[in-house]
Formats: sequence, C-alpha cells, structure tokens
Amino acid sequence: QVQLVESGGGLVQAGGSLRLSCAASGSTSSFNAMGWYRQAPGKEREVVARIFSGGQTYSVDSVKGRFTISRDNTKNTLYLQMNSLKPEDTAVYYCNLLLWGFNYWGQGTQVTVSS
Repeated sequence: QVQLVESGGGLVQAGGSLRLSCAASGSTSSFNAMGWYRQAPGKEREVVARIFSGGQTYSVDSVKGRFTISRDNTKNTLYLQMNSLKPEDTAVYYCNLLLWGFNYWGQGTQVTVSS
C-alpha cells in the first residue's frame, strides 16, 4: 500500500525559504513521476513541479528559478526547496505519485507567505 506523508510547511515572510518533504512508503521504486501540486483558496489545484523516473524535471513558469524539486532514492523521499517565496505562493501543497497509471496523493501541507 502506497502512502505519502508531507511535512515542512509553515508560515514565512516574503523572500523567505521553506523545504517541503514527502516521505513515500510502499512499493514506489517503479514510479512514473512524482510531483508537487498546490491549491490556493478558491482556485483549482495546479502543478508546481514534477520529476520523472528518468530524472527529468519540470516546473511551472511562475516558480522557475525559485523552486527546486529533487528526490532522494535511498530515503524514498521527494523534496521541494522553495526560495524567494511570494504571497501568491500561499496554498496547500500536495505530494503526488504516478505509479502504473494510478495517482496517489498526500494529505497536504499548508504554506503561508506573509507580505
């Protein structure tokens, strides 16, 4: 059974940094992609960044140069390093795993950026 547990969210001032972690349990080594999504109040969930099984990464234009996605295979953990945070980055951030065509989600972690 696959489980994803996020941590690392919190309250930070604009310009600050946070690092999100997503610990995966279960048989996830054959993943197709893992990623971070976010959902702000009143908005749809959107992709932030993804990493694919071959190591390629993707990030949405609004976070390029500020956010970095990475994965530690030895710890089965996904990270999102967020620098130069802006108030518009405020959202609940969700970890996602795509495995054999099925999407798994974590419970989400709140990130709040104050101006």
